[in-house]
Amino acid sequence: MIIDCHGHYTTAPKQLEAWRKLHIAAGGDLSKCPPPPVISDDELRESVLNGQIRIQRERGTDVTIFSPRASAMAHHETPGEGNVVWSDICNTLIYRVVQLFPKNFIGVCQLPQSPGVPVANCIAELERCVTEYGFVGCNLNPDPSGGMWTGKPLTDREWYPIYEKMVELDVPAMVHVSSSCNCNFHATGAHYMNGDTTAFMQFLTSDLFKDFPTLKFIIPHGGGAVPYHWGRYRGLAQDMGKPLLGEHLLNNVFFDTCVYHQPGIDLLAKVIPVKNVLFAAEVIGAVRGIDPETGFYYDDTKRYIDGVPWLNDAERHAIFEGNARAVYGRLNAQLVKQGIAA
Repeated sequence: MIIDCHGHYTTAPKQLEAWRKLHIAAGGDLSKCPPPPVISDDELRESVLNGQIRIQRERGTDVTIFSPRASAMAHHETPGEGNVVWSDICNTLIYRVVQLFPKNFIGVCQLPQSPGVPVANCIAELERCVTEYGFVGCNLNPDPSGGMWTGKPLTDREWYPIYEKMVELDVPAMVHVSSSCNCNFHATGAHYMNGDTTAFMQFLTSDLFKDFPTLKFIIPHGGGAVPYHWGRYRGLAQDMGKPLLGEHLLNNVFFDTCVYHQPGIDLLAKVIPVKNVLFAAEVIGAVRGIDPETGFYYDDTKRYIDGVPWLNDAERHAIFEGNARAVYGRLNAQLVKQGIAA
């Protein structure tokens, strides 16, 4: 089985985005904008059949861990209550897609974060999505201010309430920023990479996992700059008197394979232990074109894993399936419940 741990609902029906623009213009006040759109099951089916499901079939992926569109979370665009409503709408659509295609998708939720609002306000939505919808994780935005980085690091105690709930529910978080309102940082080309790298460095400088030894994070996009500068991070940890990174972070921090060329995947597979690498393609995501150097789609990441010459069959199985089953504590049971696998 091939499990893609990083898929977003980027093909949601257009009326959802149109309504969100009105919602933002109204400052998140439902009384000042039309009611949320009514989207039929047929529209949901159409939105994924010629998109994510078609690509799954073409590229040999079995199931996608599926969450709302990351750039559309836009936690900085509406105040607290507005983001509660928006997260509810987006997560419910994910649940409906999973119900329509239970053998293709497993749900992960967006959290109703807001700048300056305690992250504890997200606990109810996380618990609802896990216990009622069968979701197996969440996306956690380390910078809900949208590129301004006005909040505390992920290792600050103000984040502890959501970590306590994650540990209780046995769900990991993918560390994922959203859109950027800072003109210095292109969202997908800079802000995403900054978020990934920054989160890793925050973890490195802390003792977070002494307080939460079973807490798990997936850092997407291959870890941003982290694998490329692994020697720098090992050296910084050493200078700070931290344990070796394998002991300090790699029981809790994992990386996906959303790296869109063979040399990048080769580097990731060489530097990061196999047990810490989860297959992902971010389909349909930020990079959708065909690479003129290869003639294949940039985001056909399965091809890159298959192309790493030193990986054996057991290691490829771990990347494609086994590691996801280990990191997402509720995944095995949900796969069985949805009739995907034993």
